[in-house]
Amino acid sequence: MRLIVDSGSTKSDWVLLNGNEEHHFETMGLSPYFHTEESVKAAIIKNSDLYATRNEVSEIFFYGTGCSSDGMRAIIRNGVKSVFEKAEVEVDHDLMACAVSTYEGEPAISCILGTGSNSCFFDGNDVIKVVPSLGYVLGDEGSGAYFGKQFVQALLYGQVPKEISDSIAVDVSKEEVLRRVYKEPNANTYLASFMKVVFQFADHPFIQQMISSGFEEFVRIHVCCYENYQNYKVHFIGSIAKLFRDQLDQACRKYNAQLGNVIQKPIDGLVRYHLERV
Repeated sequence: MRLIVDSGSTKSDWVLLNGNEEHHFETMGLSPYFHTEESVKAAIIKNSDLYATRNEVSEIFFYGTGCSSDGMRAIIRNGVKSVFEKAEVEVDHDLMACAVSTYEGEPAISCILGTGSNSCFFDGNDVIKVVPSLGYVLGDEGSGAYFGKQFVQALLYGQVPKEISDSIAVDVSKEEVLRRVYKEPNANTYLASFMKVVFQFADHPFIQQMISSGFEEFVRIHVCCYENYQNYKVHFIGSIAKLFRDQLDQACRKYNAQLGNVIQKPIDGLVRYHLERV
C-alpha cells in the first residue's frame, strides 16, 4: 500500500492506494516551520483510522509546505517514519505537488494560493523557483494569511463595512487579536481563518477590491519574475484561487499573463501522477 500526502499549513490530505481502491484521510497541516517530529507523530496518531494503517503501508510520498531544504524535510520524514516504521518515506516541497498536479505536458508557471503563497516554473522534470517564499509576515501575497491579515487590520481600524463586521461571531477585540497573533503559535492559520468571512461576503465590493489588489500584487511579484512569462500558461491551486477565479483572471490580464488551470486541491492530480508511475 502507498500513501500520497498533500500538506498545507492548515490541513493535510492523505490518500491510501490499495490496488484500485482509494481511502481518504485528513489531519491538521504539518509544516516543519511550526511542527516538531513529535507533533507530526501526534497529529497522525490523532486520526485513528489513518494510524490503523501504519503496519500495512510500504511507501509514503509526502508533499508539504516548507519542505524545501534537507533540514526541513527531515523533520517531516522522521515524524512520519516514527509512525509508519515499515514504510519508505519521500518528502518533497508543495511546489512540486502544485507543478505535477497542474501539468498539461508543456512548460508552465504553477502557483499556490493557500494559507501561504508561492510560485515556480515547471518544465515537466524540474521545478525552478525565482522569488523566495518569505512567509506570512514579510510575504505570502494573495494567500489566506495575507488577506486575513489585511481583513483583521481593516477591522481593527474600523474600515470594514458594518454588515460584514456584524456577522463575525468570534472575539475580534484588539486584545484578543494581538494575543493570538503575537503570543499563540500558528498565527498564520489564525489569520487565514478569517477567510471564512471573506468567502461569505465574496460578492461585496469591499471584499472584491481587497482580493483584486492582492492578486495583482501576487502576479506582479510571483509571475512577472519569470523570463518571457507571457509565453507560458499560469496554473493555480487553492480554494482562494478557485472561488475568486474572475479576479485572478483580471489580475493576469493586467500583466498579459495567460491564466491556465485553476484547481482547489492538488491531491487528485498527485494520485493520478503516482498511479501512472506504477
